[in-house]
Amino acid sequence: MKGFTLVEMLVALFIFSLLAAAGVTVMRFTVDNQVAVRGRMDRLGDIQRTRALLKSDLEQAAPRRTRDEAGTPAAGPFGGGPPPGALLAFSRRGWDNPDRAARGSLQYVEYRVEDGRLERRSRPALDGARLGEPQRLIDGVQAADVEFLSQGAWRPTWTSSSSVPMPQVVRLTLTLKSVGEVRQLFLLPGGAP
Repeated sequence: MKGFTLVEMLVALFIFSLLAAAGVTVMRFTVDNQVAVRGRMDRLGDIQRTRALLKSDLEQAAPRRTRDEAGTPAAGPFGGGPPPGALLAFSRRGWDNPDRAARGSLQYVEYRVEDGRLERRSRPALDGARLGEPQRLIDGVQAADVEFLSQGAWRPTWTSSSSVPMPQVVRLTLTLKSVGEVRQLFLLPGGAP
């Protein structure tokens, strides 16, 4: 009667265990890469959504001054500067009204960095209303810088004047955890020449 010896069986089991261990290692490597790629794609998606929202808001910036909930008028229709204050604060046109609520089409919006995240807040009315709940845009913001181009010069802060209500270009630079520096330029309508 022919069969396998004990030594042959042990060698076959040893080879099978090596192949199984290699297979598990390859599968684990593949799953780890998939998780890392998914995390990077989610991060990129957050950056792209934030850019689209900023672009939409800034392209519709309107030179309209507002009043806060206490009735105090804003210094101008467009403002901003480095944290801890608002990076950007302005009124925008084109606020959709699908429910046909009794309100205007202008909206006050504000972008701030709070506790390491970029947030967007708005008011339900331009004048005398409290800011609504923040919309979280990007987490892991380590640093934020904003600059304003007007009349050929970059400025670190902006407060509108009667002669120059809005800058020509806004440059926003965010330093994000696990991404690094992301710099974006936004052209404003009706900016000073």
